[in-house]
This record gives sequence, structure tokens and C-alpha cells, in this order.
Amino acid sequence: MDAIDSVVDPLRDFAKDSIRVVNRCHKPDCKEFTKLVVCTAIGFVVMGFVVFFVKLIFIPINNIIVGAT
Repeated sequence: MDAIDSVVDPLRDFAKDSIRVVNRCHKPDCKEFTKLVVCTAIGFVVMGFVVFFVKLIFIPINNIIVGAT
């Protein structure tokens, strides 16, 4: 019985914690959703520029190392 309890107790605690999290969650209002969308879009744009500039820098360096044909 002790072996079964050692398996079931963590699952029971996880289920209780999951139910508590779901009950505390709420649907975002329009202002909160707009803020979330804007922040996500800014993150995508920033990451895109970072990748673009890294590519822009390393393509000529790669051509110098490998040698242009």
C-alpha cells in the first residue's frame, strides 16, 4: 500500500495544483490582449532584425573564409 501511495500522492498533488491554476486564470480583456499582441509583435520584429544583421555580417565573412567561386 505504501508503494501505491508513493505513486498516487504526487499525481494527486499535481491535480490539485493544476485545478487551482485553472481556477485562478481569467480571460484577458481587450486592453490586456492588445498589449500582449503588441509586445509579441515587437519581439518578432526585434528577433527578425537580429537574425537579419547576423546573416548580413556573416555571409561576407563566410565567403572570405570559404572563398568565392
